[in-house]
Amino acid sequence: MNQREQQLVGARQVDALNRLDEVKLGLWLEANVDGYQGPATIAQFKGGQSNPSFRIDAGGKAYVLRRKPPGVLLPSAHAVDREFRVTAALHAAGFPVARPLALCVDDAVIGSMFYVMEMVEGRIFWSPALPDITPSQRRAIYEAEIDTLARLHAFDPAGLGLSDFGRPGNYFSRQTDRWTRQYRASETMTIEPMNRLMEWLPTSIPSQKRTSIVHGDFRLDNMIFDGRAPGVRAVLDWELSTLGDPLADLTYFLIIWAMPAGDLNGLAGLDLLSLGIPTLDEATQLYCARAGVESVQDLDWCFAYNLFRLAAIVQGIAGRVRDGTASNDKAAEAGKLTGAFAQLAWKHALKAGA
Repeated sequence: MNQREQQLVGARQVDALNRLDEVKLGLWLEANVDGYQGPATIAQFKGGQSNPSFRIDAGGKAYVLRRKPPGVLLPSAHAVDREFRVTAALHAAGFPVARPLALCVDDAVIGSMFYVMEMVEGRIFWSPALPDITPSQRRAIYEAEIDTLARLHAFDPAGLGLSDFGRPGNYFSRQTDRWTRQYRASETMTIEPMNRLMEWLPTSIPSQKRTSIVHGDFRLDNMIFDGRAPGVRAVLDWELSTLGDPLADLTYFLIIWAMPAGDLNGLAGLDLLSLGIPTLDEATQLYCARAGVESVQDLDWCFAYNLFRLAAIVQGIAGRVRDGTASNDKAAEAGKLTGAFAQLAWKHALKAGA
């Protein structure tokens, strides 16, 4: 395990910002979670930059609590109630998510909205290069990710009771506007490529051909894999999920092939053949075969959009550092990546005709 993984894996003592009233929480859990028996031991997971998550061990069982951060937050962010709703629907349909157990919308319990789900045991990989496993295992893990994404996009939202989970059309337009507003609200310095992207992206949006449930942050470290086989046991972190264009989900997953290894934690520059990792073209073709689509269009535009969106997300982390609501002690470091993502986004925008 490398230094970055050591910083992200496992749990630690709950920090001062996210300290919980354990008495009130215990009473709520006993009243709302079937079979819950205290007393509890509570620790805070190290990973995650958005909604703080906690491990609760009680009565021989393990639970996960995911809460909205305390303090002043950006509008529409940290929607743990939406996470609870979509995971409940997907779990009932047999999709690999942790089983949600109870939602609390009463801020008086621990200071902000939260929900509780079952703890899913397994392995989380933090580096897309997948060190310390064999090439055949790497290939199988990537194929499992792609299968899982195609399976998500195949669901009929109405059949899951999620027809009103988001507006079905103009997804890229709405998201570009949303992340522009979020970026402006969190802006701490002038980054010229971001200004150019915010001008160009709305003028060049590709037409939407499909609508599905989209995860919004579908990446390797948001999945728990079986410890003995490459299968996905649970997809995590549904905060950004909605109804939208599955092309956005797919190309967000694919941008690791465009991002350099190192600070941006991508695959560009690595010997994928020797590692056993599919190439960008192979990964795209695998998804198309699983999802029943002919091809992926507008790849450079989508890369520019997704990298712009990533820049806005990490700028939001920097904004929460500024405002004192950051949920992770590595948040300041993550916020510094805004400029790097913006520069790479603009390179793809130029390829797409900007």
